[in-house]
Amino acid sequence: MADDTNTPEDGMSPSGRERLRKAADELLKADRKANRRAAAENADDFADIDENDFDEDGNWIGEDPDMEMAPQIDPVEAMATENADLKDRMLRLAADMENLRRRTQREVADAKTYSVANFARDMLGVSDNLRRAIEAVSDEKRESGSEEFKSLLEGVEITEKSMLSMMERHGVQKLEPEGEKFDPNFHQAMFEIPNPEVPNNTVLQIVQAGYQIGGRVLRPAMVGVSKGGPKTPVEEPPAADEAEED
Repeated sequence: MADDTNTPEDGMSPSGRERLRKAADELLKADRKANRRAAAENADDFADIDENDFDEDGNWIGEDPDMEMAPQIDPVEAMATENADLKDRMLRLAADMENLRRRTQREVADAKTYSVANFARDMLGVSDNLRRAIEAVSDEKRESGSEEFKSLLEGVEITEKSMLSMMERHGVQKLEPEGEKFDPNFHQAMFEIPNPEVPNNTVLQIVQAGYQIGGRVLRPAMVGVSKGGPKTPVEEPPAADEAEED
């Protein structure tokens, strides 16, 4: 009785099956090579192809023809270009940092200058009340008053001067534009005074004193300006010769 365990189901011996597998591999390899050659023949860059450019499995192992056309980069030139790019970036960064430093320095200076602006604006009312109290006393009452009254009035005047001096130490300056040309940036015209003898728009009367801090108006001066006089002469710029001499 024959041994069924040694007989394959397809009726083919192991050696025959191995030969069939090798033949199938050879056919596959040949087909791959044929496809590679066909593709290479249709490409201008692969006109001259050697069979040695393929491995056993038909894979391309030859040199890439595009590599010959690629430009060769000089390493020294590449380093010089990179160095120039880094230098440009560093210069831009340094400029940005310098601008930031100046802006921060300006903001700090403004904060120091204008930090007391709100407090100083509130104290202007106190200074105005002191001035009104002093101006309410006529010269006659000042002379005929008792010693206690004169001492009280003198104390009020000293208090006003002390307050103004303290405000000046913090950058607050009083505006006294009487006789000056009207400036809408620092003055507020309350009324007009007809006067043909002085130039037009000249401050003739101060109704309420103004104040400024750090070149900025804290409170505009309320003034009365002239009307009907000659026009204010326009200041001419210095001549070119004088500017060169300076």
